Amino acid sequence: MLESLTTSLDSFLNTPVLSRIRRNHGLEHATLTILAQRFPGVPMAGHSTAAGFRLMGNVPTEAVQAAVEEGLRRMQGGEAKLAVHPNCGTNFVTAGTLSGLAGAAAMFGAGRRTRDKVERIPVAILMATLALIAAYPLGLKVQEKVTTSGKPGTLQVSKITKTQRGSMTIHQVLTQG
Repeated sequence: MLESLTTSLDSFLNTPVLSRIRRNHGLEHATLTILAQRFPGVPMAGHSTAAGFRLMGNVPTEAVQAAVEEGLRRMQGGEAKLAVHPNCGTNFVTAGTLSGLAGAAAMFGAGRRTRDKVERIPVAILMATLALIAAYPLGLKVQEKVTTSGKPGTLQVSKITKTQRGSMTIHQVLTQG
């Protein structure tokens, strides 16, 4: 049964649209990793779609172009781990979900009185903390297996455009393949 579930999930994740989003998400992470090494301390974020990804951060377009090209080349060369990023939203969602569920589980069976619930707070905090500890490696694994792909396949960069929104620089990276 587990094998069937895994096969179904793989098939679902490799549908054309999801495959493109996952590969773009992986390239976004590779690009952010490279840019962070070249521009330490500069706040940056990204958002991926089937069409490509957006990078928010005050970095020059030439640096974005070079980082995208390097990230793609390195992932095509086998550096699949570049697709997994420690500050990905997947990690935050995983942590929030696990800690929320742990806190809720700690409150399960508490009496109706407020005092009964208040007395459970230390248990809820402990369970939520343990869930957060477990969430970090799990979030990285969810990225690796579900939300990103470190195998870009035929992915190519077709265009990079820069826009300015107030003091924020946004680069739109369009891909194909």
